[in-house]
Amino acid sequence: MRKLSVLTICLFCSTLFAQDLSFSKSGKNVYQELTNPAKTSAEEWSKVTSDINVSFASDNIRYPKERVPSVSSENWIVTAWKGEKVHSQILVWTKKSILELSVKTGDLVNENGVRINSNKINTAFVRYVMTDEFGEGCGERKKTDYDSSLVEDPLDIINKISVKPNTVQPIWLTVKVPGDIPAGKYYGTITINAEKKFDLKISLNVLNHLLPPPSEWKFDLDLWQSPVPVAQVHDVKLWSDKHFALMKPYFTMLADAGQKSITAIIIDQPWGSGHTFCKDPSLVTWTRKKDGSWSYDYKLFDRYVDFMMSCGINKRINCYSMVTWDLRFIYFDEAKGDTTSLSLKPGSVEYLDFWTPMLKDFTKHLKGKGWFGITSIAMDERPLQSMQAVISLLKQIDPDWKIALAGGAHPEIAKDIYDYCIIIGEKFDPDLLKERKDAGKPSTYYTACGERYPNGFSYSPPAENTWIGWYAAAAGYTGYLRWAYNNWTESTLTETRYRTWPAGDCYQVYPGPRTSIRFEKLIEGIQDFEKIRILKEQFLQDGHSQHLRELDDALSGFTMGNLAIIPAADMVSKGKRILNEF
Repeated sequence: MRKLSVLTICLFCSTLFAQDLSFSKSGKNVYQELTNPAKTSAEEWSKVTSDINVSFASDNIRYPKERVPSVSSENWIVTAWKGEKVHSQILVWTKKSILELSVKTGDLVNENGVRINSNKINTAFVRYVMTDEFGEGCGERKKTDYDSSLVEDPLDIINKISVKPNTVQPIWLTVKVPGDIPAGKYYGTITINAEKKFDLKISLNVLNHLLPPPSEWKFDLDLWQSPVPVAQVHDVKLWSDKHFALMKPYFTMLADAGQKSITAIIIDQPWGSGHTFCKDPSLVTWTRKKDGSWSYDYKLFDRYVDFMMSCGINKRINCYSMVTWDLRFIYFDEAKGDTTSLSLKPGSVEYLDFWTPMLKDFTKHLKGKGWFGITSIAMDERPLQSMQAVISLLKQIDPDWKIALAGGAHPEIAKDIYDYCIIIGEKFDPDLLKERKDAGKPSTYYTACGERYPNGFSYSPPAENTWIGWYAAAAGYTGYLRWAYNNWTESTLTETRYRTWPAGDCYQVYPGPRTSIRFEKLIEGIQDFEKIRILKEQFLQDGHSQHLRELDDALSGFTMGNLAIIPAADMVSKGKRILNEF
C-alpha cells in the first residue's frame, strides 16, 4: 500500500457503487428497483373491484409489492405531544398503470383556526429493496443460501412516481408537530393524485405535553458514521470541499435523531481489512521519520470533528481504535517511502513503544483544541486482557483519559469505562448501573448481526426499531448503539444483502440522503424514551406515586422473553396507549 492509499480506496469503491453512480452523475434521482422474485397472482388481483385504490395502513407492516392489501381506511386518527414527529403509511394499489402518482398536503386546523402549516406535513414514496433472512446471523453467506424478497424500506426523495399494474405503492406520511401550538384537535386532508383524486382525512390530537428538540434529548444514540461511502456514492474526491458539503445533510439528519457521538478513526482499518466494501482510513496521519521519531498530522481530524459539530453532533468524540481487530497497526514509514504495518499485542513492550508517543502528542493536541474532556479512546468487542492493557496505558498518560467500549459486560473494568455499551442479553449489575448513571456515564446496549430480534435489518418488523427505545427505558439503559449508520454496500438503493451479515445490517439510511422506515421507527422509539423520561421526572416532582407505578408496570413487559412470543408492534402499541392516558 502506497502513501496515496486514499486514491486506492476511491478506485476500490467506485466500481462497487457503479449502479448508484449512474443516477448520481446524471443528476437524476430516478432509479429502478430489482425484479420481484415473488409471483403476482392474477386471480387475486382480478377480484379487486376498483382499478385504483387508496387507504391508510399500518406503519408497522411491510406490505408486499405484489399482494392485494387487506386495508380500508380513509381516516388517520393519531395522538401526539407538542414537538413530536408522528407518521403513518398510505397504500395505493392498482390494476392499471398510473403514469404519475403524486401527493398534495394541506394545513391542519383546530376549531379556533390555529394552523399546523402544510410544510410540517411531509410525504415520501416508499421503495422496495432486496432482502434475505436471518439464517445463521453472523458469518459468510451466499445469496443463494437464503430466501430473498422485495421489502419496503427506503423513503424516496422524488415528488412523483409511476406505478405498474397489479402492484402496491406505499407512501410514508410524517407530521412534525410544532412545539408552540395549543393542545387540542387538528383536522386536515391529504390528496392522492392517481389518475383521479382521493381525499384522506387526518385527525391529530395534540396533548398538553412538550417534547424538546433532539439537541436536548437525553437518549444516548450512537450510530457509527462512515464518511468514505458518501464520497464514493456521489463520485467526488475524498475529503474535498464537495465531499464535506455532500456529507452535511446526511449527518444533520443523524443529529436530528439525537446522535451524541462522532465516530473518529485514528488509525487505518481499525476493524481490519475486508470488513466492509469501503476501507476505513485514519483521520490522523502517522509518519515514522528516518531518524526513528514519530510525527502525527491532525489537520483532517480537526476539520472532520469541527464539521461534525457543525452538523449538530457535538457531545462526544469516540476514537477508534487502540486495539484493531487483526492487531495490525498501519503507518507511513519515511525510510521505506511506503505504508507499512506492525502486528502488536496489547500490553507488550512494542505496543507501548508504538502508542505512548502518539497518546502523549494526541493528549496535548486535544487539550489545545478544548476537546479532551469529550474524547474517548473507543474499542469494539475487544477481550478483557486487551482492555486492561489499554486502560493501564491511558491512565499513565493522563488519569483523566476517557475510554469507550462496545462489548461484553466485564465487572473488572466497568468502573474504568466511561462510555460502556453491552450486548443485548447481558446486564449491568443493578448497583453498578445506578452508580454509573449517577456519575453521568453513558450506559447503553447494542444489537448486532447475531441477534435475530430486536434488530434493524431490512426485513425486521418495523416496530422492533421502536421497541429498542422502550427496552432501553425498561432496562434502565441511557441509550442504544448500532453499527452502522451508512456503511453502504454494493448497489445500495436496491440491494441490501451482504456477503457476511443479514441484509441491511450495514446501514440504516440510503444515499440521497434518503431516510428509511427502519430509521424513522428508531426515532419513534427514541421519542417514546424521552416521553417516558419526562413523565417520570414530572411524577417524581409532583409526588404522583400511582402514576409512577402504572408507568413502571407498562415498562415491565418489555423483556426479551416477551418479545419472543409477542410481536413488537403489539407491545409498543399497548405502551403508547398507556403513555397517552397521562
